[in-house]
Amino acid sequence: MSTLDTGLTLIRSASRRVSAANGYLGQRFNDFMPKGLYARALLIIIVPMVLLQSVIAFVFMERHWNTVTQRLSAAVVQDIAALIDVYKSFPQDKDSAALRRIAQTRLGLVVDFLGPGEMPPPGPKPFFSLLDQSISKQISRQIARPFWIDTVGRSNLVEIRIQLDDAVMRVFALRSAAYASNSEIFLFWMVGTSTVLLIVAVLFLRNQIRPILRLADAAESFGKGRDAPNFKPRGAREVRRAAYAFIEMKSRVERSIEQRTAMLAGVSHDLRTILTRFKLELELIGDAPETEGMRKDVDEMAAMLEAYLAFARGDSGEQAQPTDMAAALEELRSDAERHGHTATVSFSGQPVVTVKPAAFKRCLANLVSNAARHADSIAITGQRDHRYLTVMIDDDGPGIPAAMREEVFKPFLRLDDARNQDEGGTGLGLAIARDIARSHGGDITLGDSPMGGLRATVRVPV
Repeated sequence: MSTLDTGLTLIRSASRRVSAANGYLGQRFNDFMPKGLYARALLIIIVPMVLLQSVIAFVFMERHWNTVTQRLSAAVVQDIAALIDVYKSFPQDKDSAALRRIAQTRLGLVVDFLGPGEMPPPGPKPFFSLLDQSISKQISRQIARPFWIDTVGRSNLVEIRIQLDDAVMRVFALRSAAYASNSEIFLFWMVGTSTVLLIVAVLFLRNQIRPILRLADAAESFGKGRDAPNFKPRGAREVRRAAYAFIEMKSRVERSIEQRTAMLAGVSHDLRTILTRFKLELELIGDAPETEGMRKDVDEMAAMLEAYLAFARGDSGEQAQPTDMAAALEELRSDAERHGHTATVSFSGQPVVTVKPAAFKRCLANLVSNAARHADSIAITGQRDHRYLTVMIDDDGPGIPAAMREEVFKPFLRLDDARNQDEGGTGLGLAIARDIARSHGGDITLGDSPMGGLRATVRVPV
């Protein structure tokens, strides 16, 4: 292998590592970020604002505030240096009365002189004090004598002591004269204006997000088979466009369902008329061995026709309404026991659920009847939480092989070993049940039952 090949291999390996690390960090970042549009929009506004304010605050504190404080401290120390020069040049000023008067009236400083050696021990320095650092630096540069300062003891005064040849000069200066004290005002205005802008942004975003949430609720309700009568397009132009598209789609789906229902009603009327004529003709013929078989064929055709039409019609035309699911499951148990089966029922949670009552009861009835044809004992369990209604139907029958549990939901599928045959033998029982469950926004799954047979689980959102 040449040196070039080795280099290319190392580059590819490093590139794969960088790509894997980038993917991992990206996934972690996505997991950390909020998932809602409202929260993400707030972050888009808040993060740049915080970064901008932080940069402005840093620049102000580091440049403007620091520079102003250093210049004010230098001016105060310069005045003290001038007073020291006056003190040395005019010894005839007894008790330094004129110097103290000039310092107080002209310079705003309170000056007095202590005996030699009256320098207190060094006190603890503040953790962060720009004023302390600036004054110490200026005294060391301009006066170059031993000194002691206190910027903490008194809130509005700064005490400075300087060792002279024959005395200790004590000076009290206003903190505002040596320190840029307007930083609090700047921070207050910065935080205040940011808070006001943030409140305005939050209120504005809420008004912009609300139409999107209403559109999502309307689409979810339509997916569950419920109506949203008060939904109107609102909000920004793009949101209104999406809302109008949803309304148009909803109208097309409803028109298609109405046309199919009307067509099925016509087909049902025509076929039932023919079957009724067959029955009348058989009654006119009278009882005979030949007519008995024909009557059974006519009854079977009528049952098959009803099953086909029920599958094609689905649950169209019925409105969702609050339904007591505990009472509905109890009715299913009673029906199973009337047909000679052992059945138990239990329900936990809030029993009132908004569904299409007749259609949903038929969905569960198909599952219970399917279990009753192949088992002796049936257990019906219902549970409702804040998100889903779950109904489990267990039996002790032979069950269905795992490989066939999706196949049995196909319409008109008839397998000798599969339990997908309703009373008419059309193979539509489970297909109708799943169609009703999905029209409510849910689904039906099959699995192994703890009773040894099959478990059918119906799960729909509430």
